[in-house]
Amino acid sequence: MRIEDLLIKHEGLRLKPYECTAGDITIGVGRNLESMGLSEDEVYYLLANDIRRCEQELTKAFDWFTHLDSVRQDAMMDMCFNLGMSRLRGFRDALREMSLSNYEAASVEFLDSNWAEQVGQRAITITNMIRTGEYNA
Repeated sequence: MRIEDLLIKHEGLRLKPYECTAGDITIGVGRNLESMGLSEDEVYYLLANDIRRCEQELTKAFDWFTHLDSVRQDAMMDMCFNLGMSRLRGFRDALREMSLSNYEAASVEFLDSNWAEQVGQRAITITNMIRTGEYNA
């Protein structure tokens, strides 16, 4: 038996946070998030997985996504990361404009939303990226 198997047998394997018997928020195989947290390497590993997931979801959902330049792809991935795919799909008019490469109109549609009001500067940054195809427009 490997140590990993022994620990999983005793600690369990949980993919979502839970409250352990000591009352601490825990995840995985007994990782106490309150006292141990995550290392920077672990955070970047999770982030890389989340970015990959967003890219896959966008590629599957929108046939035009892979034809975007890298800046506009990053803008869409940022929105997918922030909103989740189901809420992103709610931007029907903006997404239609994206599919037609009408980036000015798409940015206006994205800005005319509750999301833009909620996230403030993030929405301005993202819609400028969509409108111009540049990171620092």
